[in-house]
Amino acid sequence: MAAQMTGKQSAKLIRPQSGPQEAFLASPADIAIYGGAAGGGKSWAILAECTRHLNNPTFGAQIFRRTTGQIFNEGGLWDEAGPLFRPLGGKSSKATGRGIWSFPSGAKVTFSHLQHDKTVYNYQGAQIPLIIFDELTHFSAKQFWYLVSRNRSMCGVRPYIRATTNPDADSWVANFITWWINPKSGLPISARSGQLRWFVRVGDIVHWASDPAGLAKHRDAQGKPIPPKSVTFIASKLTDNQKLLKADPGYMASLMALPTVERERLLGGNWNIRPAAGLYFQRAWCELVDAVPAGLQIVRGWDLAATRKTETNDPDFTSGTKIGRASNGLFYVLDNRHAQIGPMEVKNMIKNTALEDGLTTRIQLAQDPGSAGKAQIVDMTRMLAGYDVRSAPVTGDKITRFNPFSAQAEVGNVKVLRGRWNEAWFCSLEGFPEAAHDDDVDSTSEAFNALMDRGYDLMSAMGR
Repeated sequence: MAAQMTGKQSAKLIRPQSGPQEAFLASPADIAIYGGAAGGGKSWAILAECTRHLNNPTFGAQIFRRTTGQIFNEGGLWDEAGPLFRPLGGKSSKATGRGIWSFPSGAKVTFSHLQHDKTVYNYQGAQIPLIIFDELTHFSAKQFWYLVSRNRSMCGVRPYIRATTNPDADSWVANFITWWINPKSGLPISARSGQLRWFVRVGDIVHWASDPAGLAKHRDAQGKPIPPKSVTFIASKLTDNQKLLKADPGYMASLMALPTVERERLLGGNWNIRPAAGLYFQRAWCELVDAVPAGLQIVRGWDLAATRKTETNDPDFTSGTKIGRASNGLFYVLDNRHAQIGPMEVKNMIKNTALEDGLTTRIQLAQDPGSAGKAQIVDMTRMLAGYDVRSAPVTGDKITRFNPFSAQAEVGNVKVLRGRWNEAWFCSLEGFPEAAHDDDVDSTSEAFNALMDRGYDLMSAMGR
């Protein structure tokens, strides 16, 4: 690919490295996602993509990072753009929260942030021929899909989207590119790297096909076929970037020195690895069953929160886990439900769940420290009159409280009733203690430790 230089200079050849970088810049996909490991030449590739249309006076590209700091960090994307854009006549300027490179033809490349979900509404009415997300897993699905609608063009350039990413097993991106990833190993399937797939989005459901004809049955509200978009994922790794290895031979050693989880992500490109996966819990320890024995002693443990989810926060969940113990000493995890909701919704959730569970299920409430925690428990207990409701102040650290359940799971004494809730609960426990939320862990600990309480054994023997 070439771009015209200014003055008497001849055209400057901008050449990608052979392999994944070259494949990314040659892809005809409407949406191309590039990466999987650190050091694969992702930043250079998206900057080089912007140079393709710099002779078009009405062309504009928009490069997004989640925060302003990520744009202007020392040695980051903004700094890396200089050596590539200046020889092409680019002039840089900064405004509040953004940076702009302008070129002699009138074309421009803008660097902007999307710190909050609502920030996307700054782009209402925008027409952006080329949209680039740097580190796609840092963005929410809402941000991505909204900006897909802003990917329009009146400048003669077919609108398209490019993105870079490192692995994140819990991100929406992992699900979006699942066809390109080996489900067992979490590693990219090399034979599929760069292959195109087509999709249409109907409501919140994405439908995929190997060619556009396979999506012709999907129609809009007027009965017209929904135009499909093409997608590809192109995997890269550090060894694909020989220029970096030559310039910084110690970078490989730096990645090798990372803790296991980050090393597997950033060096290995593993999309399955999770923080502390297997340290205190592995789903492989638990057999999934379709039925449970009669006569279980059952407790629903609750970890309480009271903040509703909004566009600008990520509060704790109210989580309730239901566990039963059989006469042979085995434990059965029967259900988990959680939500980021406000105080009145929490009360309704707990009351409705109690009605569903029935009077034979003991309810165990975690009591937060202080007078507010005591008042909350009194209020909840009054609301649940007629049920066996117990509470205890939360003492000890989370790992200590979770260890008894973890130990039983590791030796195969915990079985899990198959249900739609399984995946979210497994992921939450596997991510402990480094995941963003540990509410499902806490409610699991509440239920299990209540079952192990001798007082509960005595009440069960008395027929309660």
